[in-house]
Amino acid sequence: MSIWTRITDLVEALRSGEGLAALFERLRTPPERTVAFTIAVIALSAKMAKADGQVTRAEVTAFREVFHIPPEDEPGAARVFNLARQDVAGFEEYARRIGAMFGDRKDTLCDLMEGLFHIALSDGAYHPAEDAFLERVAEIFGLDQRRFARLRARFVPEARRDPYAILGVDPDTPLPEIRKAWRGLVRESHPDAMIARGVPPEAVKLSEKRLIDINRAWEEISRQAA
Repeated sequence: MSIWTRITDLVEALRSGEGLAALFERLRTPPERTVAFTIAVIALSAKMAKADGQVTRAEVTAFREVFHIPPEDEPGAARVFNLARQDVAGFEEYARRIGAMFGDRKDTLCDLMEGLFHIALSDGAYHPAEDAFLERVAEIFGLDQRRFARLRARFVPEARRDPYAILGVDPDTPLPEIRKAWRGLVRESHPDAMIARGVPPEAVKLSEKRLIDINRAWEEISRQAA
């Protein structure tokens, strides 16, 4: 059974009038977390689309860059998106349930935030409402300002491309410690590590750009130190 078939089955099984947010209570166990991760990205993307008031073709394309959706499964993914947009539950309720579902797996929540940043920036603009939305989601997830700044520095054109922020270190950190942080981020970005923490194989493409950014930041810092 594909992940998309499982998602479609879960949506079909919702009781009449039950909101999509209720699904997150059913997906706490590890075998279901890849399904939960996918639904979380779809649902929060839908809520984020409401933040800036529109859904662009670029945002739809960006989602397909993160997740490969077979043509036969596109109606199911669209239904999840539409349910989230229509659900009376606000995005903060979604974020709280998702945060509780993944518990202390902050690395998985960072993976999820990365997908949201990718989609938010896909149309070439970063709306202030999107920034406020993502910052609030990160806060509810329990992600500290340094983690959020690291993501923002990688994705937002207006943000200063600070290599230290991307690696999550201070400029006065000794080079050996910076190298250690860089290597740790590289290990976290390995596809096998991402799948082990609940990121579905369909979304491991997220690691490609991350590794480019991480390695570029380390190269810049090490070159300045030479």
